[in-house]
Amino acid sequence: MRLFMIKSSLKMRIFSLDIKGLVLSMDIQVLREIIREQKAVFEAEGPEGLIEREALKKVSEFLKLPHTLVISGLRRSGKSTLLKQIHKNFCGNELVYYLNFEDERLIGFEAGDFNLLYETFIELFGKSSVFFFDEIQNVEGWEHFVRRMYDRGFKFIITGSNSSLLSRELGTKLTGRYVGLELYPFSFLEFLKFKGIPSPKEPLTEERGLIKGAFNEYLEKGGIPEYLRFENVELLKTLYENILYKDILVRYGLGDEKALRELSLYIFSNYSSEVNYSKLQKMLGLGSANTVKNYIGYLENSYMVFTIPKYDFSLKKQIYAPKKVYAIDSAFINLISFKFSRDRGKMLENLVFLELKRRSMDLYYHRGRQECDFIVAENEKPVEAIQVTMALTGNREREYGGLLEALEAYGLDSGIILTESEEFEETIQGKKVIVRPIWKWLLE
Repeated sequence: MRLFMIKSSLKMRIFSLDIKGLVLSMDIQVLREIIREQKAVFEAEGPEGLIEREALKKVSEFLKLPHTLVISGLRRSGKSTLLKQIHKNFCGNELVYYLNFEDERLIGFEAGDFNLLYETFIELFGKSSVFFFDEIQNVEGWEHFVRRMYDRGFKFIITGSNSSLLSRELGTKLTGRYVGLELYPFSFLEFLKFKGIPSPKEPLTEERGLIKGAFNEYLEKGGIPEYLRFENVELLKTLYENILYKDILVRYGLGDEKALRELSLYIFSNYSSEVNYSKLQKMLGLGSANTVKNYIGYLENSYMVFTIPKYDFSLKKQIYAPKKVYAIDSAFINLISFKFSRDRGKMLENLVFLELKRRSMDLYYHRGRQECDFIVAENEKPVEAIQVTMALTGNREREYGGLLEALEAYGLDSGIILTESEEFEETIQGKKVIVRPIWKWLLE
């Protein structure tokens, strides 16, 4: 009886190995198919009307370095298109290996499969030293393969939609071996190119009219490329649901979907405003203020929202002060928020914030007796103060007061007020105040 059990166990193990071998063989076939299909799509000409992203200017400098280039940003913000443009503009006829890990057939792909992937690339196309990997954060432990191949002289250009996962993994295995680039939805200049509207440095009457009209459209529709191309609100809804469900609920194993949705609704209805974690904890019925902070962090990691701290010379006070929150795009604000919350002044402030992020500014806000919207810092030292308002008529004392208070507090000689249409300069209390139209500032 015991001998029979041993033989049965041995047969079962042999049978299991056969099954495993069969599955592995099938996986290779599927992998070959995925690689071929994705290569054809990646190298195909894109639809007419695709514009070159401004980020290509930075990419051209980064590609001179041996470092891994990491492009991160919101889902559907154009990262895959940017990879195509990098391939077209900088790779010539050079063979590159490309794989998009968003393909559902790659569910189950693990870090240990990268060597098989590399072998399959060589089998299908021959040898190359350049990898393009899309949405790499879907494979846990990917950084081990990248580090090993980087040390052998291989070049990687990779994209991802989760800032926290990317920074954590890059920080542990690729410290000093990568450069990062964050890609946002279209800037206003890119939006004008998309609409076919010229943007000369000194526009004439008709050109100004077209640009101002486009600015109003941009403020309403935002800059998500796919939505602008098709203008179908269902695309936005699907994108929003995918981010909430796949990138947050599933990835972080959250059990309280209702609280996350209510928090997201609150933030998109209170953009360009301060948020208080303790008040939100009570309102949403979450366990603690720290839980609220974590949930907002998950939304930030997915590039849905952003927070900036109040500037203070005391780091401790800076950490504990309320943060201001901003949204990734006007289209999402109009889709998700309560209608009454769509304050045009706040929309303009959110727009300016996003442009400052595109320009890689280190941002804070000022609050003393009065408030100034943005403090730009270099090496944690304030270098610029910016105030945003629809118009100075009726707001002059408040807008000037907040800006002048910030200039005095941080020893700055001049500051900027951005409005919808006003343009002039004047000196007040020994400080130079530059007033500029937002649409013109966006094109600088």
